[in-house]
Amino acid sequence: MSPHAAFRARFLEVLASIYIYNEHRGYTSLDRVLEAVRARCPGEAGFIAAVEKHRADEYKHYLMFKRWFERQGRMPLKVDRTCGHIDRFIEGVFGCTIDELDTRTIAADGAQFEKLCRVILLTEQRGMRQVEILLRNPHIRSDPVMTRIFRIVEKDEPDHWLPYHGWLTRQGRVTAKWRERWTDFWIHKSLMLAKLPAVFLNARSPRLERWPDEDAGAYAPAGQSNSRSNQLRSDLASSADRAGDGDGAKGAGFARRPVTASATTTRLGRTGR
Repeated sequence: MSPHAAFRARFLEVLASIYIYNEHRGYTSLDRVLEAVRARCPGEAGFIAAVEKHRADEYKHYLMFKRWFERQGRMPLKVDRTCGHIDRFIEGVFGCTIDELDTRTIAADGAQFEKLCRVILLTEQRGMRQVEILLRNPHIRSDPVMTRIFRIVEKDEPDHWLPYHGWLTRQGRVTAKWRERWTDFWIHKSLMLAKLPAVFLNARSPRLERWPDEDAGAYAPAGQSNSRSNQLRSDLASSADRAGDGDGAKGAGFARRPVTASATTTRLGRTGR
């Protein structure tokens, strides 16, 4: 493999590994957002439906990146929440992790609920701008499947921030505060200029051993995955049932070929990767 081809392959797998983490984190976190929206706005069927679509889209995007890796015959790199935009945004604004957010408290507190809407709004607007940039990248454009994935993401993105913007506007609330905009900017720059290059250059980056939609502990640090998996397995299964079976991703032309860690190792051994 030429140096240019090796760089391209590494760039694509690092990018896809970070995206699949964020898409997985997105749809699983939106289950909790939906709880808050239904509790806070029980009579706003349109807003609730829009958030449900947002959740379904994130799951669809996750499946598309998963199938890209399946086509490659390897598992994604195992990144952590320092690669997650929404993880770091929640921690920066709320002072806790996503898993520690108290849904009931947020639903009962108007200011906290508005803050949550602004965080999601800014995160999705950032994502939309980033996809526009990526679709101009020659490495992305050289991979037809990856290009098709980002075209679908680009089409879906406006529906991911407009509902929260619309709700805040109807309530007469601000759609962003300067501190939140600064936090969003800082997170994005640190991801692009520090975290992504660090993952790219780390030749020892481990790979996932299991898919996170099949094992809730897939991203957990070594030694913690089993306990976390047992704790969250039932919640993850019910979340997948609510989202459907991913027909949207199948319709985009991503044939499903199940990959396990052992199968991936065998394939990598054959290809010399």
